[in-house]
Amino acid sequence: MEASGRRTIVAHGRLAMREHRLAAARERQHGLQIMSFERLAVRLAGGFARPIDDESLRAAIQTVLPSTPLGELESIKLLPGMVDASADTLRKVWRAGIDLSARAGDHPRLDSIARLETAVLAQLPPGMMRPADLVAAASLRLGHAKAVLGPVEIVGITELSPCWRPLLQALTTHIAVTWTAGPRSTPAWLDATGVAVNRTGPQTPAISAVSAATAYHEAIEAIRWARSLLASGEAQPADIAIAGASTAEYDDHFLSLRADANLDLHFVHGIKVTTTREGQAAAALADILIRGLSQTRMRRLAALCGSETGPFQTLPPGWMRVLPSDAPLASAAAWTRLLNRLTAADWPDAQDHTATLRGIVALLAKGHTAAEEIGAALLNGRALAIWRKALLAGPSGSLDATLEILKQDDGLEGCVSVAWMPASALAASPRRLVRLVGLNSARWPRGISEDRLISDHIIPTVELDPLPVGAADRRDFETILATTERQIILSRSRRDSEGRLLGRSALLGDHAGEIYIRRNAVPLHAFSESDRLMARPQEFAHEPQAISATACWRNWHRKEITPHDGLVRADHPLLLAILARTQSASSLKLLLRSPLGFLWKYGVHLRMPESGTDPLVLDALGMGDLVHMTLDLALQKLEAAGGLAKADENQIAAAVQNAAVEVSGVWESERAVPPAVIWRRTLDEARLLTSRALTYGDERLPDARSYGEVGFGGASAKSTAESPWDPSTIVEIPDAGFRIAGYIDRLDISGDGKRVLVRDYKTGRPPKDNIGLDGGRELQRCLYAFAVKALLGADVSISASLLYPRDQIDLQLDDPETTLVEITGYLQAARINLTAGNALIGPDTGGTYDDLAFALPANAGATYCKRKLSAATELFGDAAQVWEAQ
Repeated sequence: MEASGRRTIVAHGRLAMREHRLAAARERQHGLQIMSFERLAVRLAGGFARPIDDESLRAAIQTVLPSTPLGELESIKLLPGMVDASADTLRKVWRAGIDLSARAGDHPRLDSIARLETAVLAQLPPGMMRPADLVAAASLRLGHAKAVLGPVEIVGITELSPCWRPLLQALTTHIAVTWTAGPRSTPAWLDATGVAVNRTGPQTPAISAVSAATAYHEAIEAIRWARSLLASGEAQPADIAIAGASTAEYDDHFLSLRADANLDLHFVHGIKVTTTREGQAAAALADILIRGLSQTRMRRLAALCGSETGPFQTLPPGWMRVLPSDAPLASAAAWTRLLNRLTAADWPDAQDHTATLRGIVALLAKGHTAAEEIGAALLNGRALAIWRKALLAGPSGSLDATLEILKQDDGLEGCVSVAWMPASALAASPRRLVRLVGLNSARWPRGISEDRLISDHIIPTVELDPLPVGAADRRDFETILATTERQIILSRSRRDSEGRLLGRSALLGDHAGEIYIRRNAVPLHAFSESDRLMARPQEFAHEPQAISATACWRNWHRKEITPHDGLVRADHPLLLAILARTQSASSLKLLLRSPLGFLWKYGVHLRMPESGTDPLVLDALGMGDLVHMTLDLALQKLEAAGGLAKADENQIAAAVQNAAVEVSGVWESERAVPPAVIWRRTLDEARLLTSRALTYGDERLPDARSYGEVGFGGASAKSTAESPWDPSTIVEIPDAGFRIAGYIDRLDISGDGKRVLVRDYKTGRPPKDNIGLDGGRELQRCLYAFAVKALLGADVSISASLLYPRDQIDLQLDDPETTLVEITGYLQAARINLTAGNALIGPDTGGTYDDLAFALPANAGATYCKRKLSAATELFGDAAQVWEAQ
């Protein structure tokens, strides 16, 4: 192509260049090339010259830092953030046109950075040049400027870095260079370059100022504004822009609102990679490498990587069922113990995949130091590209933080979409209708800060950074006001996310008459269906969801019992089904003292949400389980060695110690554990309680055999220890219609089989007085005594008790036969009550130990339960008498 047919436009920013290319295509402007000034210098330099891109610069810095002596910076060169700080400093130095090698003797810090620069330049690929080198190479080829570039027009730029200014001035002697400023301000140095400047008068848009409650409210109002313009036909998407000096605080808000509003809102600066599935896969892997193995993290990683090629893909569907649901698996050792127990029968396809899972665990256990190897093995495609980019952007030890700040294109075409962008991008690519957000003090304009490596006393900030962010913010604001054609709305938030008052930006000083927008004000135009319904209470009130919610709320505040309090249809199939199931002492206690909880737990299968963090201490239930497991195992060891009845204190202590070691290993592989110091203290306490329970000096039966965790009524055996009966034999409470099953903590049977001690261990504090049924709370002694008599024969003499080893107190059940008759009556009344449809609250509902309190109204124990219990008691009738039982 001849030189006369070529023209060049220099623009700033991706959006501006894309819009210029679109306009050129529409107007069929052949021979027009659109580029940044840096790319212009590269084009003129020719050959294999290219600029230093961010990824190559960071990769080079990361490579040379460990081996390059940096003098004053030696002690911090391997700290997290050094790669980012070094890249930022070198960019500033190069843009400012500072020759570090010439100034290395001025200060030790400059000598350190000069060494780093030398090492980085040697590490970079051939042909990759600094701005000063590009300018020098381009200056040698100025004779080709007319053929390579043609006339150059600089559009939409208000300032140019010092490193490019010599080349700009040199170009004017060979080709026509025009600076199309329009209404923008121009830098003072431009007048002496010989560049022709085209100026026009400023636009006169309608300007208004508003204040919103918070940054999130600002984002909502911005989306409402954009939707109203589109719906009314006043504007096309390409006419509308929302901008801020800094976008970070608003990105998450606009991302969620974009989905809710079903609006194509283009993020000019890109979206976080962690908002995509591939980014989440990389983040899940980083979470494991930084914070360690756990079942929760492994499940998340497998869910995100399981559909891709790799080790997880070879595992069968549903393989995570082999993981115990309540096991934290918080270490490689815990995973190893689990994997050692797995067999082919445990896997969904009956094939042994343990070796594959073991390989994945071993790979992840290497930690972040092997991040490159691990990422290549477990990730692929876009997720692997994100992973490698994060490794270039920072050290492997801060992968999670690095991934949080990485950006990628959102896939929308910015030239035909409503755009959310930095103010600098809007200044370079004006739109007709603009809304500026974040006009608060210290946010727009932003404050000027010193460079992290070169302080002001080494090189003055005005020299190192001649285009400071604060001045750029002011200049961009003025440019936007001058280039916007129709409307500008200046928006600020009154408070931050924590409720602190925020000041107005100094840029708002000349724009009085600020409109105060209330957070709960009715919008003139809603941005989504939910926004519309919230703005129209009368319309929302006719929605089925609103009708149901309103009726429920009102019924909760009435004293009488309503269907929202647990009234259901009599003889409902679900009620009959859960009453027909095999019960335990715990489920029958729940039936007697909280029928609503009984229905929720066994009928609706509600469960308390699991905490995502390891406990600081074991709760009462966990402590009880730990002691019971230790007791059972210690008792098995003693019986195998001659029996508990013949063992002395030393033998008991040794058995308890060995049992505690084994139980702790099993517990750590299957359940969450407290921090190491607290866990050791907890194990010591469990050993103490176990020893006290086994050495309690009560009645010793002659030639007795002792059994622990004895299952009955169909309960599966917890160990391979011998049982005194067939655990599968059905046990039914006579006249009550309930089958029961469970585990007896300890059972002692005399040699002649005529006497039996039934003992239930309690690790808590004992009651002040001897108790019987204790209002329906205490059923184990009687039910277990009945089960023993049913299984061993009616002629067996049974002694049932509660043993509190912490205080060495044994509470005997005085008359098991009479107590069983009493319980039978209460259970009959409870069955009649529930089949009648009265699944209501009881005295335990909403209490301190109610796991299902989260499903009740807020603060139910102090409000709702007190309001409803009287009416519920009246409906229960005879079923409520158990609450008074002693």
